[in-house]
Amino acid sequence: MKDTILIVEDEQRLADLHRDYLHKSGYATECIDDGTAVVQWVKKNEPALILLDLMLPGKDGLEICKEIRSFSSVPIIMVTARIEEIDRLLGLELGADDYICKPFSPREVMARVKAVLRRTAGTVLNSEILNLDAERYIATLQGRKLDLTAVEFQLLCILAKQPGRIFTRDQLMDRIYTDQRIVCDRTIDSHIKKLRKKISTVAPELEIIRSVYGVGYKYESP
Repeated sequence: MKDTILIVEDEQRLADLHRDYLHKSGYATECIDDGTAVVQWVKKNEPALILLDLMLPGKDGLEICKEIRSFSSVPIIMVTARIEEIDRLLGLELGADDYICKPFSPREVMARVKAVLRRTAGTVLNSEILNLDAERYIATLQGRKLDLTAVEFQLLCILAKQPGRIFTRDQLMDRIYTDQRIVCDRTIDSHIKKLRKKISTVAPELEIIRSVYGVGYKYESP
């Protein structure tokens, strides 16, 4: 199912619209209209990406996103009619890769899908300490797997590919959120904090993501 896009949408008209446009672009799809069925389906399958509606019967999209991020880094695009900034930030901090606000055009959805899939693919970075497989979205540190969200993986890739370089928060936001959305500094800080915690769990003796006071962050090889 790695080439399949999971559409989680309880409005049949929208689900059909997503499916038709995705099929025309060569993607296979699976549709689920009940929030309670999503997590188990994702555990049994490996979709390439999830289009996840925020308002669903049974279980809402934010809760689903949080549960999926506890075991998978599959790219997630949240679809929402809520325009409040707190909902957008909360969705992203829970591990969503992007969001689309209703109403939207099918072309916009396709552009976001392709952009996220393009962002989450790439080259492989190997070192004695850190291995980043951007095609399979797997990060290992000293041979042990890091269970990272998509955004955490991207942050680690950006920093580790240029050891010693200091990235400002704005630079990191520009590289991760390529659609030029407005994201506050604390969002990057939150992702970095979670990334460090996961690194510490695997290798508590290593401090490879360092803060540069008043500037930003850098990767420092052990």
